[in-house]
Amino acid sequence: MIAIIDYGLGNVKAFANVYKRLNLPIVIAKEASALDAATKIILPGVGAFDYAMTLLDNSGMREKLEYCVLEQGVPVLGICVGMQILANSSEEGSLAGLGWITGKVRKFQSEQIHTNPLPHMGWNTVTPKATTTIFQDMQPTERFYFLHSYYFDCDQSSHTIATANYGADFTCSVNKNNIYGVQFHPEKSHQAGVQLLKNFGTL
Repeated sequence: MIAIIDYGLGNVKAFANVYKRLNLPIVIAKEASALDAATKIILPGVGAFDYAMTLLDNSGMREKLEYCVLEQGVPVLGICVGMQILANSSEEGSLAGLGWITGKVRKFQSEQIHTNPLPHMGWNTVTPKATTTIFQDMQPTERFYFLHSYYFDCDQSSHTIATANYGADFTCSVNKNNIYGVQFHPEKSHQAGVQLLKNFGTL
């Protein structure tokens, strides 16, 4: 059962629709008990880092989510801000993140992106590392849809499993054990996004 965390952020219905078309069972989790049967967890997110952490803390699901991911080893996929809150902290806010993958979320600087505007919005090529499971059965230069001004700066380069370029290369996907994250929006990325969600859902 794939649990999609509904804590007030993210395109919950879009993920549910993708998995229904793939004939993979889902539950939309609005309370901790909905995570009891979870074998995979989607942690969506849009907007600001602190707002996401506040909503997650107030949802009543954080403790159970941490138990599932950190104690039971249930695979989790954080998406957009849902990925960013996997980090320790963010330049966007003052609250601590989940800290499941060590690193800091940083804002793109002009010397990195040159004349490119912020936010980084639209389609961009994603370059995965060769051994990355969630990118399997895809072309090596698939394009995904992005909308963000901040990126995940991993403390350990081994936690970066894919990069994109927006004036400079940046981490757009992370992984540590059962914990995955993508900065882009697979639910808006047509067939490539569906394949990535399928790969995660069938890990």
